[in-house]
Amino acid sequence: MTNLRIKWALFIFTVLLFGWYLLPTIRFYQLPSDDPNALKVPAAAESTMTSGNVPNPNQPPSLTSNPPPGLTPTTPGETPGALDQAANPTGHWRGSADPAVAKLRENAMKLGLDLQGGAYLVYEVDLSKIPAKDRKGDEVDRAIEIIRNRVDQFGVAEPLIQKQGQTRIVVQLPGETDPARAKALIGKTARLEFRLVKTRQELFQALAKIDQVVAQGGIAQDSAFADTSAVDSLIAGKNPFSGLFQASQNDAGFVYCPAENLDKAKAYLRRIQPDASRPAVLPGSTILLWGERAFGSRSGNPGQYLYAVSAASDLTGEHVADAQVSFGLEPARPNAAGISLTFDKRGSAIFTRLTGNNVGRQLAIVLDNTVKSAPSIRDKIRGGRASITGIDTDVEAKDLGIVLRAGALPTDLTLQAESTVGASLGADSIHKGILASVVGFLAIAAFMVIYYQMSGSLSVLALILNVFYLVATLGMLRGTLTLPGIAGIALTIGMAVDTNVLILERIREELRGGKTVRGAVEAGYSRAFTTILDTHSTTLISAVVLFQFGTGPIKGFATTLMIGLVANLFCAVFFTRLVYDSMMARRQLEKLSI
Repeated sequence: MTNLRIKWALFIFTVLLFGWYLLPTIRFYQLPSDDPNALKVPAAAESTMTSGNVPNPNQPPSLTSNPPPGLTPTTPGETPGALDQAANPTGHWRGSADPAVAKLRENAMKLGLDLQGGAYLVYEVDLSKIPAKDRKGDEVDRAIEIIRNRVDQFGVAEPLIQKQGQTRIVVQLPGETDPARAKALIGKTARLEFRLVKTRQELFQALAKIDQVVAQGGIAQDSAFADTSAVDSLIAGKNPFSGLFQASQNDAGFVYCPAENLDKAKAYLRRIQPDASRPAVLPGSTILLWGERAFGSRSGNPGQYLYAVSAASDLTGEHVADAQVSFGLEPARPNAAGISLTFDKRGSAIFTRLTGNNVGRQLAIVLDNTVKSAPSIRDKIRGGRASITGIDTDVEAKDLGIVLRAGALPTDLTLQAESTVGASLGADSIHKGILASVVGFLAIAAFMVIYYQMSGSLSVLALILNVFYLVATLGMLRGTLTLPGIAGIALTIGMAVDTNVLILERIREELRGGKTVRGAVEAGYSRAFTTILDTHSTTLISAVVLFQFGTGPIKGFATTLMIGLVANLFCAVFFTRLVYDSMMARRQLEKLSI
């Protein structure tokens, strides 16, 4: 009896554990797939800009000619977000930046392009156009950085951008069914710029005007920004746009948007500048640009910074001759990574004048209208060489170096392959795949119950548990379910039925031979196990080979098949035997319904 209790405890533990991993998938796919803010901007809220616990880089990376003691950017603080899953009153959707939604999205099982629709593009980085002596080995990484930056502006939730082989880049854009638009965006020339960050007063002027335009419910025209007298309204009361931000406590030209406000803030900003590639010019020749990525992931609230920068670029990437990761640039941190920056002759003259006239201010490094970094100018920089210090990690330094070099990518991206799956076709694939699996399951369940009676019902319960463990494992591994993956699930159900039939037929044979119920069950499982293990082992080896050497859909099929085989051994052999043993432990069975 003690042994049975331990087994039941183990079974219940696995159910709870896998149920915990399945929960994010269930909750995530209950959210709407489309952004509600894209159609209707929520009504203006009565809120004001605050300056309390604001995550802001009061000590940003430093831009110097002679490296001073290091300055480390501060880590954003926590501003916990909440997700009301039932009523969804805040307009959460699957692509939302809300931290609760982002956590669900990260932990949920993914759907492949063949199920949710989207564009699939494969690019080749043409290295033949780069002389061998000029190759630095990071050309593909630089191309990936450019593509990733463009896709982020594209507004696609969960894009996949990865290196394939030595020179190819695979781009998957879920939900995007216009490949021409995607190719036009990805293929255009990267634009690297250096822009001065505006002062706090200039930032507030810009935000005040946006508050005024949004409150009036209209789309801004050029003439809407002529008046700059509304600055004081920022601290007055009804600020539908600026109230979503938290201001820094120094004279900095940026504000912090907590993650729970990002969707609404970006929706408002789209009303002002529908085309993200052409930001609207606000008071004081100012434009607003988002920071590169969400900050504060370590604190649980990945919000973003919004920068006010000069409308005209002060220096462009065409004058950057080189940017390399270097160490020993900071006396106080000799092992810290930084960036050694080199300009050409004309760029050197511009940079000397720019830094000399703006000591103490921040200079934003902008790639395709996204602020990648905003180091402070510590002194006038001559000679066309500068260093960026105060960077936290070697990885951040490497990424920033790639950005600086990517502005003048010396080669072309050649489109090698493309395919598109329409959203309706993807939904139709899901519907038909689920329908086929359900119909097949119901037919099998009916046969098992009719032919094997109570024992057949137990086998059906094992089938349900098998599918439960399979889907939960995909969520636990953060795997992707594809249409071939659904076929793998269907095959798993078939093999699970075969396993249960083997066991039940063996038990029947033992009962016909005159054995007791207990003896028949023990002999049936014992004799069937060798055959079951052999069939599962050979199929599992085939699945491993498919996963190792297959690509795309084949991997999806192999993944679900491997998980299903392991789950089936647990459910058909361990779980059903546990139920039989528990029944026989409670009372002496004279007859088994089989």
